[in-house]
Amino acid sequence: QVQLVESGGRRVHAGGSLRLTCAAAAGYRFSLDNFPIGWYRKAPGKEREGVSCIQTGDGTTFHTDSVKGRFTISRDRDKNEVYLHMNDLRRNDTAVYYCATVPCPWLVQTDYVGAFPASGQGTRVTVSS
Repeated sequence: QVQLVESGGRRVHAGGSLRLTCAAAAGYRFSLDNFPIGWYRKAPGKEREGVSCIQTGDGTTFHTDSVKGRFTISRDRDKNEVYLHMNDLRRNDTAVYYCATVPCPWLVQTDYVGAFPASGQGTRVTVSS
């Protein structure tokens, strides 16, 4: 079974940076490296949006257009974690961020992102001016 947990979100000023972490939930033993992992977000009053994802193998990454050049996604195989590095944050990046095992690059290409059972409770990012 796969269950993920997200962390690292907080309030930050516009232009600031954050690193979000996606890890296996407590009690779940699996390697994130065996799965494509993606981050998606849910902003107030908006539909879920795929943000970034990383493939297995060579770790090719994909990002939605609004975060290209600002966000990167990476794996730490030793720690069994996946990170979303967020730079130059903007107010419209404010959202709850979730990670999931999802097809990549599908996550950032699809117009509709549903809820994924393996995601955790999310981590809230608030960007203030």
